[in-house]
Amino acid sequence: MDPCVVGRLRCPVCGEPLTEVATGASHALRCPHRHSFDIARHGYVNLLAGRAPHGGDTAEMVAARADFLAAGHYDLISAALADAAGGIGDPYPLVVDAGAGTGRHLAAVLAALPDTAGLALDVSKPALRRAARAHPRVTAALADTWQRLPVADAAATVLLNVFAPRNGAEFHRILDPAGRLLVVTPAADHLTELVDALGLLRVDPAKADRVTASLGGHFTEASAAVHRRELTLSGTDVATLVGMGPSAWHTDPAGLAARITALGEPVRVTVAVRLGVYRPK
Repeated sequence: MDPCVVGRLRCPVCGEPLTEVATGASHALRCPHRHSFDIARHGYVNLLAGRAPHGGDTAEMVAARADFLAAGHYDLISAALADAAGGIGDPYPLVVDAGAGTGRHLAAVLAALPDTAGLALDVSKPALRRAARAHPRVTAALADTWQRLPVADAAATVLLNVFAPRNGAEFHRILDPAGRLLVVTPAADHLTELVDALGLLRVDPAKADRVTASLGGHFTEASAAVHRRELTLSGTDVATLVGMGPSAWHTDPAGLAARITALGEPVRVTVAVRLGVYRPK
């Protein structure tokens, strides 16, 4: 693991710094109090203090997301993040992705900013197995966004949050006072063509207010923009899209397949996301 990134991690038990040590044929991160956290053979380290109340996205959801993103359908999100993250001046900038999933968006930001390192945080082990391999400069760690993050104060230069839970207090703590938080949320018309046809979860009309509330008192929004693109998808693509998101938990597979078939091909779908750029208060 990148020693410069490891140096910005903290023990989830006592909060002390961590260093990488050899433990026989494997490696682990260990603090001065000898709390030890094994680095999995897949390349990520488990920095949960105890068990998380949920396991995050399943292997099936992660596989669907990897396939859909690899086809380039959400590259407009990666491009918008890379553009918004540009111009950072830290001598060795750290981009932290809280809820990184497969790490594709983080990898795109790192590719656009060659002098940066990345830290992918997620509670899903299947996601982290992919995130750890997403880019040579990614360090991946199992962490729950709702708990205290295993990251030092003011360690992050840029913090990404894409379709993921937001912990305003923790985001503020780990972000450099001169840094920026980039939050991507679905706009009102995101995937609108599929919502009624397939019975998908709707975007909460109060989404913007809920984002503000989750960050309130800690951040000020500096700018915001909505990014849109029309996709032309096959029925298989649509099934993959549904399978990678929250609607995967709420749809009957047999009924979903029939409704997708009824759509015909090609299926035109609107991608519409809001990117907010926030500065710490």
